[in-house]
Amino acid sequence: MARKKPSRTFRNPVPTVDIIIEIKDKRGKPGIILIERKNPPRGWALPGGFVDYGETLESAAAREAEEETSLKVDLKYQLHTYSDPGRDPRLHTISTIFVAAAKGTPKAQDDARDIGIFQPKDIPFPLAFDHNKILDDYVRLKKKKKIEAGKTARKPREPS
Repeated sequence: MARKKPSRTFRNPVPTVDIIIEIKDKRGKPGIILIERKNPPRGWALPGGFVDYGETLESAAAREAEEETSLKVDLKYQLHTYSDPGRDPRLHTISTIFVAAAKGTPKAQDDARDIGIFQPKDIPFPLAFDHNKILDDYVRLKKKKKIEAGKTARKPREPS
């Protein structure tokens, strides 16, 4: 009788998305939305979550933004992808970050306990995951004017 070859088990990182939502507060001052997480790891974070099977990154970003903030967003561009195996204490994730625009009043929904509009430079507390690093990169790139519509960043498109 032939011996059965042992099967290999693969462990792969899990794809996620996070969204930097640019919005004006009640006074008309520009800021970004952060959510306070209901579930571990607790703390404040960018809206985001897991990509569903059969879903594009762009669709996942729009879905997660609406599920957590109640707002429909316009994805402006993809900022960067973060893949440090320790970025999420639950498991190894790879997160693609989108910058989006929204109008309206955000409401905490789904996985969000609370919600707020903040100036990135005025966030006085550490954020969940690696979101401090993500926001530092976002602010640094905006200051360097590396991200200008139509020049170095392209609006993400859905595949046809």
